[in-house]
Amino acid sequence: MKSVLITGANRSIGLEIVKQLSKKGLFVYLGSRDLEKGKAVVKELKENGFENIQAIEIDVTNSDSILAAKNIVEIEQGKLDILINNAGISGVFPQKTSDASIKDIQNVFDTNFFGVISVTQVFLELLKKSESPRISNITSGLGSLTLHSDPSWKYYDYKATSYVTSKAALNTYTIILAYELKDLPFKVNVIDPGYTATDFNHHNGPGTVESAASFIIKHTLTDDNAPTGKFFSNDIEDETEESPW
Repeated sequence: MKSVLITGANRSIGLEIVKQLSKKGLFVYLGSRDLEKGKAVVKELKENGFENIQAIEIDVTNSDSILAAKNIVEIEQGKLDILINNAGISGVFPQKTSDASIKDIQNVFDTNFFGVISVTQVFLELLKKSESPRISNITSGLGSLTLHSDPSWKYYDYKATSYVTSKAALNTYTIILAYELKDLPFKVNVIDPGYTATDFNHHNGPGTVESAASFIIKHTLTDDNAPTGKFFSNDIEDETEESPW
């Protein structure tokens, strides 16, 4: 049974990923900053027929929390097959470049960028023990510099200093990480679930959490011939589903 850790998984898209992967027969670590909240969610899931799910406390901005989570997975599984870096925050709005709070920018980067790096670095040891390790970093179409430079893009006016820059940085990190792991059986990609109605955006957006989670899983549970170092987006309407960087 393959194992997967999903950060920020006690609600919204993360929780839906948990549900769908459980149904596919994976052992799922439901990552939550608040362990009690995570346990409550898992209890409800099990009452509704979901299996092989365990709540695990992980605060991506806290190195001790990340190490503790890694030790639990190592003791119980000995390895990790899939890491889905899903935890993210949007920051305080509005986010104009002229007066955005430096503190808010730093807070957003702590979770969306540095948090991903911290979790990935700690869990690489366990991922390298998998026969087909996968790392999916959950990004946003708003992290595309190419699209943000195109006035014809439908989301061109959605500028947000803290959030957009954090996702652009995450995309860059993923390119470099994929390159460094290219000679190993890793597949490392950034995946944009599309403009989805969640608590994160006050339930705006045309997409559903079911579609978002399904898209993330599609580009995570891939075979040995799948690409690595790519930017997939649920908002790209062609057969490649690749977003420009």
